[in-house]
Amino acid sequence: MSQKKVELYSPKYFALCGAGGILSCGLTHTAVTPIDLVKCNLQANPQHFKSTIQGMKFIMSGDAGFLGFKPGFAGIVKGWGPTLVGYSIQGLGKFGFYELFKHYFSEAVGKENAFKYRDFVYIAASASAEFLADIGLCPFEAVKVRIQTNPKFASGLVDGLPKFIQQEGFPNLFAGLAPLWARQIPYTIIKFLAFERIAEAIYNMLPKPKSQMSQLENMAVIFSAGYIAGVICGAVSHPADTLVSKINKLKMPGSLVTKSKVIYGEIGFGGLWKGFGPRVVMIGTLTGLQWFIYGAFKAWCGLPTPGGASKDLKKKD
Repeated sequence: MSQKKVELYSPKYFALCGAGGILSCGLTHTAVTPIDLVKCNLQANPQHFKSTIQGMKFIMSGDAGFLGFKPGFAGIVKGWGPTLVGYSIQGLGKFGFYELFKHYFSEAVGKENAFKYRDFVYIAASASAEFLADIGLCPFEAVKVRIQTNPKFASGLVDGLPKFIQQEGFPNLFAGLAPLWARQIPYTIIKFLAFERIAEAIYNMLPKPKSQMSQLENMAVIFSAGYIAGVICGAVSHPADTLVSKINKLKMPGSLVTKSKVIYGEIGFGGLWKGFGPRVVMIGTLTGLQWFIYGAFKAWCGLPTPGGASKDLKKKD
C-alpha cells in the first residue's frame, strides 16, 4: 500500500481513480477478446458462427481461414490491439469522471440530499462519465469490430486505423457513436447504480462494519456486487450491442435510423438477441473483475474502496 496519503477529491485522487479505470477496463476487455470475437461474429456472420464453442473451434482449427482468420491463438485474439487501447481510454473516463461527477453532483445538492437521492446522483454521474468515455472509445471500437468481423480488412490496429480512415474518412470512425451511447450509457448506469446498491445491501447484512473487515472480505463483496450488476446490465444493453456490431460492418450511405431499419429488417427482433448467452457470461465476469481490480488498485493507493453500508454512506462528507 502507498505510504503517502492522498487527499480525497484532490486532482491526484481523481487521476488515480482514472488510472484504476485504465487497468480495470483495459486489462479485462483484452483478456476476453476471444469471447468478444466470437460474439461479434455470431451477430455479424451467423451463417458461419452458430455458437460460442463452435465459433472458437472454427477459428482455432483453421477452418475459418477462408474468412481471413489465422489458425490457433493468433486467430482467436484478433482485435486485441484496438480493444486494449480503446477500453483503456474508456476506463479512464468511465471511472475517473464517475468519481469526479459523483463528488461534484453531491456537493451541488448538499450532503443530506446527496444521500437521500443517491440513486439519482449515481445515475447522473455514471451517464455523464460514459457519454464522454465513449467518444474516446468509439474510433477503436469501429476498427475492432471491422477487423474481427472482416479479418481480411487488416491485421490489427496499426494498419487497420489508417486504412479505415483512408477508405471511409475520419468521421466514419464515429458512425457507431449513437448506438454505442445507446449500448454503453444504460449499461454503465446499471453497472454503477446496481453495484452501489448491491454492495450497500451486502454490507448492511454483514455482522461487522466495513472498516473492521479484512481486505479479502471487502474484495469478495466488491466482486460479488460487480458480477451481479454485470449480468443485469449485459441483458439490458444487448440489443444495442448487436446494432453496433452490424452498423460497423454495414457499408451503405444513410443515417443511423436508416441503417438500423435495414438491419432490423434483415434480422428481426430475435436477431437483436443473437449472442445473448456468451455476452451475459462475458459481461458478468468482466464487470465483477473490473470492480475487483478497481477496488484493489484503490486499496493499494491508500484510497477508500468502492461501496459501503448505508450508515457509512450517510456519514461521508
